[in-house]
Amino acid sequence: MSDALVVGVSALHVGFFFMESVFWMTPTVRGIFRNREEKAKTTRVLALNQGVYNLGTAALLMFFRHSANEAAVDAVLGFVIAMGIVGALTASRAIFVVQSVPAILALALRRQ
Repeated sequence: MSDALVVGVSALHVGFFFMESVFWMTPTVRGIFRNREEKAKTTRVLALNQGVYNLGTAALLMFFRHSANEAAVDAVLGFVIAMGIVGALTASRAIFVVQSVPAILALALRRQ
């Protein structure tokens, strides 16, 4: 089960990459992030950068999982949890639920 949650956390971050780096200007994604078109235009480069970080996080998580580097998997999950907390404090509480909670569950199950 914990392995499936690690893959799920990685998949979420791939999804975040696509929303932030590829589909940022679409009406659907603008609606999810509550961005008017003008705001989306001014934040496009920031969103692209953030999306690439999310893709890197997903790639590292999968690389460490496949190479059986358990400590590194735990470290990346800890990073995801921390970044979700920062996002909740600075942008939206929903970030904690969507990003940190799955990572917390994955990390907790890995510890059993």
